[in-house]
Amino acid sequence: MQIPAGLRWWSGEPGGSEWLAALPQLVQELVGAWALRIETPVQPASVAYVALVRLADGQPAVLKLNKPEAESAQEADALDHWDGRGAVRLIAQDRERHALLLERCVPGTRLRELPELAALEVAAGILRCLRRSAPAASRYRLLADVARGWTVEIQDRWTKFGHPYERALLDFALERIGDLAASATEPVVLHQDLHAGNILRAEREPWLAIDPKPLVGDPAFDAASILRDRRDELALQPDPARLMRWRLDSLADLLALDRERLRGWGVVHALAWASGNGDEDQLLVACARLLAAA
Repeated sequence: MQIPAGLRWWSGEPGGSEWLAALPQLVQELVGAWALRIETPVQPASVAYVALVRLADGQPAVLKLNKPEAESAQEADALDHWDGRGAVRLIAQDRERHALLLERCVPGTRLRELPELAALEVAAGILRCLRRSAPAASRYRLLADVARGWTVEIQDRWTKFGHPYERALLDFALERIGDLAASATEPVVLHQDLHAGNILRAEREPWLAIDPKPLVGDPAFDAASILRDRRDELALQPDPARLMRWRLDSLADLLALDRERLRGWGVVHALAWASGNGDEDQLLVACARLLAAA
């Protein structure tokens, strides 16, 4: 089996080379254990190994192997919790191999191919479906705990990369983390990465979410990825501030959530995911800046 080129970056991460080396054997073992026929790997791969497969009865499915790490550790738990409402169904999982067998979305068209107005309404509908209270006992990471870690990470990166954005934006994010984490009252299972690339056209439902990086916490947090979606297009708009205000107002209305909570988490998550000083990081910072002023 050839390792998808898009996964090679894992070789520079702790344990990444070992996981890549083991991947062909892991796939072979799962093909045998689940009686699968692999059709084709999904390209371009970027984080996980994903392949279109057929089950023993000929039904289409998706095989996904995650590199062991915290963000994806409870992906199967979240999909099982949602039970097909707003997200793909979990068919089977192998915790030891960090593997999932998933419902396949057909035709699988990404939501980002729709105009933004229609796409935002669909994404909001998915978020409403996923907004389900977390189980009393679970292994999910808590948003409040993760966010407290971001206070250190965001400050450290700001210093490391020579103050790549204004101090006022940094202070805005750090102040909001404490306020938002302390005042959340509705713990739900969060997707954390729900954007138009992670919502696919399907047959069982018109659209279904994939690839959660689950946490438990404030439902307002889960709008952050939608607010900063289509960043390259946003940067080319003649009035990006106006478009960002429209996104924020629309989501607050469609989700019946507090606009200020949406805005605060949007800034925090954008800066938390701006891990370096490259072009993509600057687009994230630009979204954070627009949200802080919205």
